[in-house]
Amino acid sequence: MKDAREKMLKEIQALEFMEIELNLYLNTHPYDQQAFMIFRNTVQQRKMLRDNYERMYGPLTACSSNSFPWPWIESPWPWEA
Repeated sequence: MKDAREKMLKEIQALEFMEIELNLYLNTHPYDQQAFMIFRNTVQQRKMLRDNYERMYGPLTACSSNSFPWPWIESPWPWEA
């Protein structure tokens, strides 16, 4: 389970990186339709994957948690796992 969780988290991080880089590219190339379509697809993929991750493992940030107390304090810290 730990490997699947880490793999999913790395995929989310890669998609977030792509999203930021494409956003920066589109700031200087606003008429590149292909890049814009890739950007939109990346945003959708990242959102779906993040939603799945949070459903399976809990929130990634305080903004995505409605629980009190925050659920990640119950999980092992990275150095404890």
